[in-house]
Amino acid sequence: MVTTSKDNDVLLRVKDLKKHFPVTKGILSRTVGHVKAVDGLSFDIKQGETLGLVGESGCGKTTTSKLLLGLESPTEGTLYLDNKNIHNLRGKELQDYRTKVQPVFQDPWSSLNPRMRVKEIVAEPLIANHNVTNEERDRKVAEAMELVGLSQDQANNYPHEFSGGQRQRIGIARALADSPSFIVCDEPVSALDVSIQAQVINLLEDLQQQFDLTYLFIAHDLSVVKHISNRIAVMYLGHIVEIAERNELYENPLHPYTQALLSAIPIPDPVVEASRDRIILEGDVPSPSSPPSGCVFHTRCPIMEEDCKAAVPELREVKPNHWVSCIKV
Repeated sequence: MVTTSKDNDVLLRVKDLKKHFPVTKGILSRTVGHVKAVDGLSFDIKQGETLGLVGESGCGKTTTSKLLLGLESPTEGTLYLDNKNIHNLRGKELQDYRTKVQPVFQDPWSSLNPRMRVKEIVAEPLIANHNVTNEERDRKVAEAMELVGLSQDQANNYPHEFSGGQRQRIGIARALADSPSFIVCDEPVSALDVSIQAQVINLLEDLQQQFDLTYLFIAHDLSVVKHISNRIAVMYLGHIVEIAERNELYENPLHPYTQALLSAIPIPDPVVEASRDRIILEGDVPSPSSPPSGCVFHTRCPIMEEDCKAAVPELREVKPNHWVSCIKV
């Protein structure tokens, strides 16, 4: 099993996780294939850290987040939280898991019920997971709103009465209300203005320090991921191809796909920007319903060899805390 951190500080462990969606055809809905959205992920997330997850659209990032939240059931593989296999949890233990793991979604407009007041939205996880009194519920809602910079006077307002940044703060307050230990942030700032993005990122960092929270932070913006993450995992076509500490990954990317991603980040210095080499990948991302044999990146890889087509390269530690899935590294 791939173990990307020490056993004694791991909060969440993912082992060979797969999610294959069936493709059906005809009146009888006969299965004719599968979309391999997630195809064998293995990684750890340590207590109190932020693991960034990056990759192109359609690579499986959001499906991964749904698997960790329990919104999707895996086709294969296991998830461990505090060394407990969550797929074996039932009753009270399953309810405890849902309390510990909370989401912050991408679009703060579509993730908030427009017919509910803010106090009702923030109270949702408390009502779903606990038999709390009205007084305790109101107290926790008020505390959560105060933590994210919202006034208690706004508790009776509806989502449309807030700006985009305020609506995302409501989503964060909802995630905090049940005192979780792990929060899945699925592109939480991509729908916000740049100036508001910084405020939300700073809020997430402050809350992490205050409550020792653990984040999985999914994003397209590589500069945002670099700012907030301790470690970064790079995903391509349902596979993780590289995991490393933040500075190590940006300064010494080893996988060809990671090198291509980082070469696309603009540099504000025009002299440096003009002098550096940009890696342009040829071709399109293959369909997850018919991924290539061997290394899934070999159809676009600039250093591909015939051996790359034969077998899926394992994710191995090539340097301390630096894991790469490539036979040429």
